[in-house]
Amino acid sequence: MKVKVISRSTDEFTRERSQDLQRVFRNFDPNLRKQEKAVEYVRALNAAKLDKVFARPFIGAMDGHIDSISCMAKNPNYLKGIFSGSMDGDIRLWDLASRQTVCQFPGHKGAVRGLTASTDGRILVSCGTDCTVRLWNVPVATIGNSDDSSDNSMKPLAVHVWKHAFWGVDHQWDGNLFATAGAQVDIWDHNRSQPVNTFQWGNDTVISVRFNPGEPAVFAASASDRSLILYDLRMSSPARKLIMRTKTNSISWNPMEPMNFTAANEDCNCYSYDARKLDEAKCVHKDHVSAVMDIDYSPTGREFVTGSYDRTVRIFQYNGGHSREIYHTKRMQRVFCVKFTCDASYVVSGSDDTNLRLWKAKASEQLGVLLPREQKKHEYHEAVKNRYKHLPEVKRIVRHRHLPKPIYKAASLRRTMTEAERRKEERRKAHSAPGSISTEPLRKRRIIQEVE
Repeated sequence: MKVKVISRSTDEFTRERSQDLQRVFRNFDPNLRKQEKAVEYVRALNAAKLDKVFARPFIGAMDGHIDSISCMAKNPNYLKGIFSGSMDGDIRLWDLASRQTVCQFPGHKGAVRGLTASTDGRILVSCGTDCTVRLWNVPVATIGNSDDSSDNSMKPLAVHVWKHAFWGVDHQWDGNLFATAGAQVDIWDHNRSQPVNTFQWGNDTVISVRFNPGEPAVFAASASDRSLILYDLRMSSPARKLIMRTKTNSISWNPMEPMNFTAANEDCNCYSYDARKLDEAKCVHKDHVSAVMDIDYSPTGREFVTGSYDRTVRIFQYNGGHSREIYHTKRMQRVFCVKFTCDASYVVSGSDDTNLRLWKAKASEQLGVLLPREQKKHEYHEAVKNRYKHLPEVKRIVRHRHLPKPIYKAASLRRTMTEAERRKEERRKAHSAPGSISTEPLRKRRIIQEVE
């Protein structure tokens, strides 16, 4: 005769301390849980609602400038430091943890239009409308103590006076060269007072320039003649030129896929391109209702942040047509510059109202150190939300964002106009000879021509 006996050791289910959790024995046989999917759906719904409850993206504002903030730069060697430049010529280094000014870099007589830091984070390069390029030594000692000391001013290492005003600057990801944008693109060396190379294609002003993160010799620039130009330092002339219907205000390369870049355009959209195939955009990112002024990729390469003239900051997936997040405050005016921090956890925006603002990259993320149980719970919530994201109720809650009234009305008007254009195109096509009118996709429609 066979006798089955339940045998348990008291060590397995007895708590060692009164603070310990009681051990729970679970049988994971799916036949015992007929309502498992229904229970998980409710959990996904609750997780989506909790995300809305805990969404507090705004962390704080950093005030100190007395004019509009025109440009920002990250310090690649120091996680908490960020540089900002304003229209009155003031440059500051901020400590993001304490939200205080570490030091100032006085010297520019006009607006500061471009800031960039060297690869090792020891040299800051600034340029502006006063026709000067200035090199500054970034103080390593004062980075640690972020006390607001107004007399903590730095002297420039070098001042290079040139023939025209500058509109942007960017440093190589690996090397000693940096490029300035103005009447033409100039390539400078840290140790030379004259440009080592000059590129020009047409007579229009170049307004932004960005080096490729994977190939130090390649960089892209946008000009006021609505063109995007790719340059290679190993060649004596520019490589390729793309002419669009509207002007591109800023460019950002994807750090994880260095062949791809995204252009922030004047027509409220962002366009992602593959540098090897410029005749068609890979993706069109729509949602802004006014010109997109600046763009910056996350270090992960999976998303990017944009700042717009419509007074909002949006975060897009690298391959998503619509933004996953929108940030706005009543006081924030036109956003001229945005940056992701080097750990991809925060977003910094600089606007017309003289303030820098610090935001969380994930609006409902819990700050501080998480216990292992909290971490597991957050991961489980994300997993069930991801599993049931296609269901209408979960989808509606996850997608919903409260918009300011002017932006809501402007977006509604844009949708009405787009729909009217689409209907007009369909009717024209229906009443024309078959094959005489071809519909061009939006990815190609905004491109006029590509010049080799």
